Amino acid sequence: MARVPVALAAALVLTGLSPVADAVPDDEWAVCDRIAAAHPSPPDGAVVVEPVDSAVQQATAAHPAGTTFWLAPGTHTLGDDEFGQVMPKNGNVYLGAPGAVLDGRDVNRYAFTGEATGVVLRNLAVRNFAAPRDEGVVNHDSGDGWLIEHNTVEDNRGAALMAGNDQVVRGNCLRNNGQYGMNAYKRGGLRGLLVEGNEITGNNTDDWENQTPGCGCTGGVKFWAVDGADVRDNWVHDNRGAGLWADTNNNDFLIEHNLIENNDAEALFYETSYNAEIRDNVFRGNTLVQGRRFADRGDDFPVGTVYVSESGGEPRVPARTDLLDIHHNTFDGNWSGITLWENADRFCNSPANTSTGHCTRLVAEEHQCSQPAIAQKPLRDDCRWKTQRVDIHDNRFTIDPAALNCDTLCGRMAVLSNWGTYPDWSPYMGKAVQQAITFEQQNRWHHNTYVGPWTFTPFDRSRVLQPAEWQAEPYNQDVCSAFTLLPTTC
Repeated sequence: MARVPVALAAALVLTGLSPVADAVPDDEWAVCDRIAAAHPSPPDGAVVVEPVDSAVQQATAAHPAGTTFWLAPGTHTLGDDEFGQVMPKNGNVYLGAPGAVLDGRDVNRYAFTGEATGVVLRNLAVRNFAAPRDEGVVNHDSGDGWLIEHNTVEDNRGAALMAGNDQVVRGNCLRNNGQYGMNAYKRGGLRGLLVEGNEITGNNTDDWENQTPGCGCTGGVKFWAVDGADVRDNWVHDNRGAGLWADTNNNDFLIEHNLIENNDAEALFYETSYNAEIRDNVFRGNTLVQGRRFADRGDDFPVGTVYVSESGGEPRVPARTDLLDIHHNTFDGNWSGITLWENADRFCNSPANTSTGHCTRLVAEEHQCSQPAIAQKPLRDDCRWKTQRVDIHDNRFTIDPAALNCDTLCGRMAVLSNWGTYPDWSPYMGKAVQQAITFEQQNRWHHNTYVGPWTFTPFDRSRVLQPAEWQAEPYNQDVCSAFTLLPTTC
């Protein structure tokens, strides 16, 4: 697949060009239906598995760990039991011949399960498995060290993939699955995830947010408590929900050189998490469905295409950066730009904490966050996830409201919170968090380029500023930035 080198991508942004949109057409990012055929014959020493019902399970059980299996052309099935599944042994390798399909027939729940390590899956088509919500078809039990490469995992229920420690997901087509392309979750958290060169498209076909409003359980990829992830060179598009969603105690992410476009909701949602570098991506045509939904019901919340919720840089959590650094990206034709939000009522042990049972990475046990201790430092600071140390610079934001059929509620940038109201023992009542996120937590925009009529919402949703007001006292934002109708100050 053709790619624009990162250095060139950065240079294109600085010259006003999109690193992907103006240099590489979408079809050069395509993976689905373009995975090259491989393994036309079995490698030396491989066990040949013919497309006979249950043959894959039987061959796996009969051979030792570290065996290579070559699935011959045709449709492979796993029996009529809903729990018919392949349980690899450590180091097993499964290679798909051209035309090899593993088909769950909407009968089997899972394709590959168990906790084996170092498993390799390459050039397989995995279809029609019926995993329940929040569960996955491939690597269902989050085995460590799996290499999942050049596969097509599509038309399944639940998630196409789960994830384990040190997993590599490279060059796959993750398409039209019922919930996620990948659900990167492992009990106790996971580390060392690489997601590279995949096409992640059309996921959440079961429309879970409408089935279970507020579930927070949809999108292209969901990350939960992942420590150390590189997400690069992916085409994440046309998912029914968010494109990429990092939710609850993720840390140390590098999200670079992806094309993220036409997702119904946020292109990137970074929630109650820490320390990330988001660079050299193109965000295009995202959040239009969600933005219009808010506008149609008269909700003036500044919907963000990159939505940072209770997340930011934290030097006390070890990572490659101690910022949430968003730079050298191109935003073109999205509903809006970047929203920095912090719910004043969301903190450890609060009923407003939708990450039920979880606390920040700075507090060992959730029950510590209660009165009277929470009213004093250090717990007053450490019991809440903070949107802090977010550095937004050298990005290009372009919008044409007429093309979006939008009057006033698109084309916004925001840094805000709500008035603290509950629970009644909360130490964050009133405007304390609004004041902090806007003025005290080192959130800053600078050296950006804006094309089109952008407005800015600081402190709370009632304040809607023009660029000159946003740059002036007391906000002092977007120093050395360039606006369509204003000369740059630098």
